[in-house]
Amino acid sequence: MQIVIGTNNSNKSNEIITILESNFSNLFEFLTLSDFPQKIEVEETANSFAENAELKARGIYNQLHIPVITDDSGLEVDILNGQPGIYSARYAGENKNDSDNRKKLIKELSRFGCDSFPAQFQCVICYFDGKNLIKGYGICRGKIILEERGKNGFGYDPLFIPDGYDKTFAELEPETKNRISHRSKALLDFVYNFNNFLNREN
Repeated sequence: MQIVIGTNNSNKSNEIITILESNFSNLFEFLTLSDFPQKIEVEETANSFAENAELKARGIYNQLHIPVITDDSGLEVDILNGQPGIYSARYAGENKNDSDNRKKLIKELSRFGCDSFPAQFQCVICYFDGKNLIKGYGICRGKIILEERGKNGFGYDPLFIPDGYDKTFAELEPETKNRISHRSKALLDFVYNFNNFLNREN
């Protein structure tokens, strides 16, 4: 059975496939959007991670007619009332990149006169096969610092130190990050729910 990982972000798709393959072995063949010749995009117009994940899953399935797994995730900083939140990927503007987003976040937080700020990453995973809708949820608490550290990861990883660690996501080994991250927790929740679904079907 083929399942499409519905993201154009290769870093995300690599993380998702790595974690899913370790849980499902060779049960599924995972594809990415880059495996298809047409450009596949779904506008994120919802007001929550869960709604956006479902919106993307349904939209991509309607274009490909193959079961799809999507992810919607982002950073929520307490002192900014949860911003950048669902706008994490485009915080600095539609045509900006990860570096621009980090620079804007540092600028926004610098006015508060602190060195670190409580924050969390949130992730929602959504599966849709034209009929069944299955989700998984994950949160990773930590803090944002105002200097970039580390070369691994992507997005806000160089600024985020998870609780219980003294290294940023970008300084941690990928295996460690994939064990504790919001995406890992959401995927494990999804795997549990998906296995229950498979057992009911069989």
